[in-house]
Amino acid sequence: MTGSQGFFERAFSLASLPSKPEALRGIRVLELATRIFGPATADYLGEFGAEVIKVELPGTGDLMRYVAPEGFYWQEISPAFLPQNRNKLHVGVDVRLPEGRDLFTRIAEKSDVVVENLRAGTMDRWGIGYRQLTENNPGLVYAANSGFGQWGPYAKGRASYDATAQAVSGMSAITGFPGHPPVRVGLWIGDFTGSLFSAIAILAALAARRRTGEGQLIDLAQAEALIRALDWTWLYADITGRDRERAGNRDVTFPPSGIYRCADGFVAVSARDEAERAALANTLGVSTATAEAVASFAAPRTRAEIVRAGEEAGFSAAPVQGGRDQYHNPHLRARGTVWELDDPLYGRIDEFGPVPKLSESPGRIKWTAKPVGYHNEEVFGGLLGLSGEEREELERKKVIGQWADVPGSRPPRGAAAGPADRGKKEGTSR
Repeated sequence: MTGSQGFFERAFSLASLPSKPEALRGIRVLELATRIFGPATADYLGEFGAEVIKVELPGTGDLMRYVAPEGFYWQEISPAFLPQNRNKLHVGVDVRLPEGRDLFTRIAEKSDVVVENLRAGTMDRWGIGYRQLTENNPGLVYAANSGFGQWGPYAKGRASYDATAQAVSGMSAITGFPGHPPVRVGLWIGDFTGSLFSAIAILAALAARRRTGEGQLIDLAQAEALIRALDWTWLYADITGRDRERAGNRDVTFPPSGIYRCADGFVAVSARDEAERAALANTLGVSTATAEAVASFAAPRTRAEIVRAGEEAGFSAAPVQGGRDQYHNPHLRARGTVWELDDPLYGRIDEFGPVPKLSESPGRIKWTAKPVGYHNEEVFGGLLGLSGEEREELERKKVIGQWADVPGSRPPRGAAAGPADRGKKEGTSR
């Protein structure tokens, strides 16, 4: 190991993580959001120490709980729900009822941030929008995540999901192969791109609040986040008068970069400048590196052989990997990116850890997602000071509640019903 690598490994050692502070400790985030766009925004903040209170409808909860890949539930919970809902306090409140909205408002008065991703105007109509909540909490940072923004021709009444955001942003139009129809990117890229922009905006607003003492409203449109990610597409259309065409696996800015079939799968090969293209051509035994020459070179060789050739010659090559490859990837394991949790409710589970690694205030996964209303007592009793009798009355009136007895909402069979995990044990990485 080089001196530089040793320095970085020591700086980011997980052995010292418990003794290091959390960057956002003391920040409270109130989330009223569903699926991915809003929940992922709050999850990023929670990874770095913010206390996130996730509000869901009693019984059913977040609809993402029922988005189960091929109908697969693990320990009564959907794997699609887990990644966006770690480190959160889960409460069940029916904000459609006046008393539910009052509870939401009371929590908001004690919060620094509100994150929501409902259709534009919904929160205002319920009386818990930005203007209403800031009457008693002028320092509140309010992130309104939506498909098309809070105003404009598309804002009123038009729903947006990842597929529609990809379509309207132009991303689908440039994805796919020449001569074939547009293709949706194979993940919820609109949700994840939008949530990253939203988290950045929240951090910027919190930094501004330190100077001014005032919060502010954030309007984050999912489609616009994807347009920002399209890079040179707009400028090209403006200058040439032509739309960017679909190019398949080719990178038209760095030829002959692309994905190629090899003896044991597929491999990505890229050369970003003249020196790397010359190195690639030398490896191929040709004067000019072309896609055809790379394809011929790759076909009889394994992924490992091609990657090694790139490392030795000075061009980039990487295997096309699947989920199992990533799970067992020694590089990710060595960097502490895979976190192993011994969860009191679900048992042992591995989660993908925080992506940015901070040396002095690192992120961490403290517990995984929980059933609907799992932390009701802690939030309504501890934070709001409601007595047991008051909570029971609210439960009787169906203002607050917990999970329904269906997969996705309920705890594993035979598991404890209370938050025994809170504050007891953080996950570790391995």
